[in-house]
Amino acid sequence: MSLIKEFKEFAMKGNAIDLAVGVVIGGAFQKIVNSLVNDIIMPFTAIFTGNIDYSEWKIVIGNGVAEIGIGSFVNALINFFVIAFSIFLAIKYVNKINKKLEQLNKDTIGKLRKKSKKKQVEEVKVEPTVKTCPYCLSEIPYKAVRCSHCTSELVESKRKQEETEKEEQKEAEET
Repeated sequence: MSLIKEFKEFAMKGNAIDLAVGVVIGGAFQKIVNSLVNDIIMPFTAIFTGNIDYSEWKIVIGNGVAEIGIGSFVNALINFFVIAFSIFLAIKYVNKINKKLEQLNKDTIGKLRKKSKKKQVEEVKVEPTVKTCPYCLSEIPYKAVRCSHCTSELVESKRKQEETEKEEQKEAEET
């Protein structure tokens, strides 16, 4: 019973299903390419080669005992090159799209990082609500320029407040 379960898990994996779809599409694509080669390309080449039919070319070996079908080989080579070129173009197009998507992702991530840095900077600029008076060690409002307990003038606080107000004005002018 576990063998059937394991096979079911394997068959339902994305890779196995993708492979099956690829094989089916490849078979259909081969029919299209064969029709393109046999019905369009080969008659077109007949214009330049004097209406020679490659599919009938054969090399006889040993008094007619065996024949090597060179013409079908030429058709198979042309089929191969048409398929290879088509797949090359498809992969080139997909890679071009992927590069654009990667660049778009990088740009988006860069913009998000810049926004998050601005938010972090804004969060860092949040000032405390209280501070300690250096003279009486009482807690006073952060923007106070004079202590409410000992009435000492807080010169550093006044300078910091003026600098903060100037910075806020500059930021407001920039935005």
